[in-house]
Amino acid sequence: MTQHPVTPDGRYFVVRGRLWRMANPELPEDQRLTLVKGLMSARRAVRSAKLAGDLDTEDQAHRQVDHFKRALGERGPVWWTDGAADLNRHMARTTPYADWFAALTKRSAGRSPCVHEPDC
Repeated sequence: MTQHPVTPDGRYFVVRGRLWRMANPELPEDQRLTLVKGLMSARRAVRSAKLAGDLDTEDQAHRQVDHFKRALGERGPVWWTDGAADLNRHMARTTPYADWFAALTKRSAGRSPCVHEPDC
């Protein structure tokens, strides 16, 4: 589903060494799809408002993006229940995922930049 590596526990994906929280896997698929559709629409609204120089509309669109990301579980309270801290936006090398990430980085060293893309 993602071209980026996902932590073994499925909580984060990694982009340029930084952890980004995954959506809550317990969301029903139809609900997840509706929320993703809303998120993409809100992101397009941010872009349009920026291009138009409309700061009020841009601010409103950013709030909508935040709303959808929270509903997906990518922001706000964590969706897991084991008490583990939220490491969203942390560098993987400075977290409990450091060894996993170092091994991943070592395995992919010297490969093409699209090593995680199956059809590249």
